[in-house]
Amino acid sequence: MEKNSNMPPIYIVSGGKGVAGHTLVESMLIQYPEHKIPVIIEPEVSTQEQIDAITDKVIKTNGVVAHTMVDHVVRRKLIDSCETKNIRHFDLVGNMTDYLDTVLDMKPADQPGLYRLRDMEYYRRVRAIEFTMMHDDGQHTDKIATADIVLAGVSRTGKTPLSIYLAMFGWKVANVPIVPGTPVPETLFQIDPRRVFGLTISMAYLIAQRSSRVSRINMDPNSDYIDRRKVRMELDYAANLFKKGGFTVLNISNKPIEYSANEILTILTSRFGSDKWTKDEEH
Repeated sequence: MEKNSNMPPIYIVSGGKGVAGHTLVESMLIQYPEHKIPVIIEPEVSTQEQIDAITDKVIKTNGVVAHTMVDHVVRRKLIDSCETKNIRHFDLVGNMTDYLDTVLDMKPADQPGLYRLRDMEYYRRVRAIEFTMMHDDGQHTDKIATADIVLAGVSRTGKTPLSIYLAMFGWKVANVPIVPGTPVPETLFQIDPRRVFGLTISMAYLIAQRSSRVSRINMDPNSDYIDRRKVRMELDYAANLFKKGGFTVLNISNKPIEYSANEILTILTSRFGSDKWTKDEEH
């Protein structure tokens, strides 16, 4: 059969991105491999003005409307406009929504794209955890500019557990160890310093943390790792680096991870606003 290049288009009208409606229509059209029906997505429709403009286009192209409007009020406006202008229209979700309203005896959220948003957030969290594990303890420092948060600090300042905790909420975190005598990656001073947090800790608390580790892994108890003078030098060295980079210093002494994470998120919100996905590739 010869393809018809002048087929009337199908307009997918949605209060969200139109992905669900487009998928459904395309899954039906695939059953007609010789078709040449244009499919046009009209996303984020919420006003009468948008509806009027779309239905006017539909009339000019002799098209039809397939819609997935979850907002009851906007859906009614679209249907009324189609019927007033004698436009053929297909409600892809309305009957099911009306049924659920009745059987559940409750009002829907009427928020377009909720499923997509939930799906996106899940995968963002997965990606954040993967990113954080790949950038733990100074790994791949050449790519830390893509992190939402960078943590720096001497050994046993809780960089890894704090990084993972933040990643569970969707933040991409890199952490960089500060070790006297070991060069700090230059990339640490090339990224936005407002995203870098230098973790510090009281000397007594740090020595206690390290002593516990020394006991667990049978290290030499006379090691420089817990020598007061050496530990003091490490903390001073880190403090100087934080000052050089203009990083935010966060004292984590005797603080639970949740408290430190909340401090970081509060500071970031005040600096960048409430959108935590500012560095996400999909933002």
